[in-house]
Amino acid sequence: MNETAKKEFESWLSDPYFDDATKQELLAIRNDEKEVEDRFYTSLTFGTGGLRGVIGAGTNRMNIYTVRKATQGLANYINKNGDPSRGVAIAYDCRHMSPEFAKETALCLAANGIKAYLSDTLRSVPQESFALRYFGCQAGVEITASHNPPEYNGYKAYWEDGAQVTPPHDTGIIAEVNAVESFEDVKTMSEEEALEKGLLQYFGKEVDDAYMEALKKQIIHPEVISEMADDIKIVYTPFHGAGLVPVTRVLNELGFKQVYVVPEQEEPDGDFTTLDYPNPEDPKAFTLALKLAKEKDADIVLATDPDADRLGIYAKDTKTGEYIGFTGNMSGMLIAEYILRERRLTNTMPENPAFVTTIVTTNLARRIAEDYGLYYKEVLTGFKYIGEQIKIFEQENSHNYVFGLEESYGCLAGTHARDKDAPCAVMMLCEAAAFYKKQGLTLWDQMLNIYEKYGYYKETQHAITMKGIDGLEQIAALMEKFRNDPPTKFGSFNVLEFRDYKTGVTKDLVNGTEGVTGLPQSNVLYFALDHDAWCCARPSGTEPKIKFYMGVVGTDLENADALCKELTDAVVAMI
Repeated sequence: MNETAKKEFESWLSDPYFDDATKQELLAIRNDEKEVEDRFYTSLTFGTGGLRGVIGAGTNRMNIYTVRKATQGLANYINKNGDPSRGVAIAYDCRHMSPEFAKETALCLAANGIKAYLSDTLRSVPQESFALRYFGCQAGVEITASHNPPEYNGYKAYWEDGAQVTPPHDTGIIAEVNAVESFEDVKTMSEEEALEKGLLQYFGKEVDDAYMEALKKQIIHPEVISEMADDIKIVYTPFHGAGLVPVTRVLNELGFKQVYVVPEQEEPDGDFTTLDYPNPEDPKAFTLALKLAKEKDADIVLATDPDADRLGIYAKDTKTGEYIGFTGNMSGMLIAEYILRERRLTNTMPENPAFVTTIVTTNLARRIAEDYGLYYKEVLTGFKYIGEQIKIFEQENSHNYVFGLEESYGCLAGTHARDKDAPCAVMMLCEAAAFYKKQGLTLWDQMLNIYEKYGYYKETQHAITMKGIDGLEQIAALMEKFRNDPPTKFGSFNVLEFRDYKTGVTKDLVNGTEGVTGLPQSNVLYFALDHDAWCCARPSGTEPKIKFYMGVVGTDLENADALCKELTDAVVAMI
């Protein structure tokens, strides 16, 4: 066994700091050297987004001790670089130990003299982002592992603008967390003392009501919802998570009459009993929802992930009667095109409107933004960079953010939150569904109309895992190969421009000129191809895996599928 792991294991067993339940859990695995080593050979890493790991005792696990230690680092950073009097907002989702981790976070902050605003029940990521700004907090924390399997939990850190932490705060917080060398350096206090000293405040209805009002301000055609409320049929599943209350409440308050929640997935359940994987990207996760949709003859089928920041949808094809799944790019474009068109027509578009996406989001976004006259901005992968742009626009008084999305099933209309907002996306899609049904169209019909107007844009991904000790080295070598000797063709696609986000240099392969990416440094390579196609290579920061994102434009659905396959095959052949 690794000596570090063995030493840490014995320390946890003998140190009175750790509670009896933790020691009993460890005693039960004492003879399993592989398990002991995995739990103690390293410390759970606090990355740029926070913590994420398997729940259990040990330094390499999510437990009250590792959560406290991370929070001590956050508290130290706030006390040195922020305003501790502004406090921190904390919320959590349905996962095992989420309420406990949230409370430990609050009590550690309180012990450091920082007021904690703690959610009184499970709440979604966008509600956390909204609450942070509602109270004017310096920072925020959401306890969630997003769509990971049930044995996981996590800790997302936010800064004062309501977005997840970005440079320099992300690296600054990481440095402070890493500087907490001993659990003995971590402060905490009792709930009673924190309440008595005014360092702990629970929040609930007041914030929920304000969030609802903010959501409903995004609605463009309330009269159409009223007219179609009896006709539009909606099936929704929260995947046992935090979306149930905000989603059903906003749909009810808008007047939708036929909203059917999947009963087997309605209640919070950290085991996600009815699901293999609580991810709206997984078609199998929609099995129960589609069954109910067929029974009710639903127009639209919606699913939010456990922390309700991401949304997956199915809509009916009127020609076949079948339900068709939408990618995150497709649902995002459906919402965006509806909002931009109707805001232009109703003269409710703000001045200098802006549309923000990531570099791996569909190029259809740019086409639609340009068509409706919006400033278009691409940022690095991760919604925190989209949220950051809202702050920059406000600080510079340059643009008014209208919509943003990333390909991984997340979007945000409006600026009430600064992270992906699935309840908001549900609301906008249901309004759009009502609007189009009045015209005799389903959402799938309208998706085809968008494709007919702009081109049949299609995106795909190809991930390659290189296991073993040298997996990460192999991936690094592959990235260097593409970086130092970039291909000029992918199959029949010619490379027009090569962007290296690590060096910040762009190369125009047509005329030989160089430029700059204008974005922060990141180990990402991007190839702009002819016919508005593209390919992007991005290694994972936590696994021996490299992801290739790709996009094409076809003349119809079949042609787009064929071009996607050709581009994927060309990428695979180069590796």
